[in-house]
Amino acid sequence: MISKTLSLYKSAYSGLSPSTWWLSFVMLVNRSGTMVLPFLTIYLTSPSMGYSIGQAGVVMALFGLGSVTGGFIGGKLTDRLGFHPVQLITLSGGGVLFMVLGQMRSFPLICLFTFLLSMVNEAFRPANSTAIVAYSKEGARTRSYALNRLAINLGWAVGSAIGGLLAAINYELLFWVDGATNLTAAVLLWYFLHPSKQVKQEKKESMADPSHSPYHDKVYLWFILLTILFAACFFQLFTNLNAYYKIALHFNEAFIGLIGALNGVMIAVIEMVLIFKLEGRRSSLFYITRGSILVGIAYLMLNIFHIDHVMALVMMVVMTMGEILVLPFMNTFWTSRSADHNRGQYAGLYTIAWSIAQTAGPFLGSQVAEHAGFDVLWWLLGGTSILTAIGFIWLRKAYKL
Repeated sequence: MISKTLSLYKSAYSGLSPSTWWLSFVMLVNRSGTMVLPFLTIYLTSPSMGYSIGQAGVVMALFGLGSVTGGFIGGKLTDRLGFHPVQLITLSGGGVLFMVLGQMRSFPLICLFTFLLSMVNEAFRPANSTAIVAYSKEGARTRSYALNRLAINLGWAVGSAIGGLLAAINYELLFWVDGATNLTAAVLLWYFLHPSKQVKQEKKESMADPSHSPYHDKVYLWFILLTILFAACFFQLFTNLNAYYKIALHFNEAFIGLIGALNGVMIAVIEMVLIFKLEGRRSSLFYITRGSILVGIAYLMLNIFHIDHVMALVMMVVMTMGEILVLPFMNTFWTSRSADHNRGQYAGLYTIAWSIAQTAGPFLGSQVAEHAGFDVLWWLLGGTSILTAIGFIWLRKAYKL
């Protein structure tokens, strides 16, 4: 039994190109410095800065606006310049901007550099997504994205933990370390992933007309709309759900952290193996639909069942299984719609979708929770997630995907 399990894990992680592994390692280093964003609101409202929660909200809104702008610009630049230089420029520029933002004290300058930092940072994503496609081998693309996601999740966990320790000493350290990891990732990318190491892909006809941009691809635009709806629900996982645990259920911070850790551990242990078993067997939309339903069920569980500590963990298991089915296969779907010359723009629009959801979803969810209560929020999120699944079913049948 043990030997079979080990063999399964070995198979799940085998067959990936060396460049895919290096790119994931670069992401691990980069995300291990993710410290500023989780603590930015606390930093701005700290006695040393003295800004109000409302002003902090303005800064976070500008961060979201910068993300949307960066996704658009990054997609355009990736198609014009190539994914390698765009990744180098954005990693280096983001590293410098983190350090500069940490020195800003006036509110207008904080707003300006927060917007610039977010724009440059988010412009990295389309280039990085395009690089995964270029480096991945045929038949292992979804696993390549899953490996990248694993690196991001591990890096986020490390960055949040170290960031908490550094914040207790001096908030300014967060900006220096976050910037340093960006610059380190840029050096690693330059040294280990020179363009000459790119895996050459066979020319394959795209599902979409290659003369079209993503903004004229009707299937893709429907997919983006459904992605925004799903992601707006999904992002409550990291924001309003934790507030519910604390405010309504009175869970302590240690247990709330444990619930979040369960999500990360499940992704690390299960995702690559599950993707290995599923990849290529059914269409991407088939798995995305099932995952969206699981996310909807997870939210509905908060109202249907009495949520104690055990049920909160069970709910997170259902939620994480939904996440594992949706996110990797969403990446597979958008890459299948693109061609070599427009892949950056497809990646950029996909990035914009998640940026919009990340900005609007938690804010709108917080307003529902404040004015109508958490129960209404969970019914709304559960229902919207399942309606989104129905939307993916319609998309698949209407366009025979």
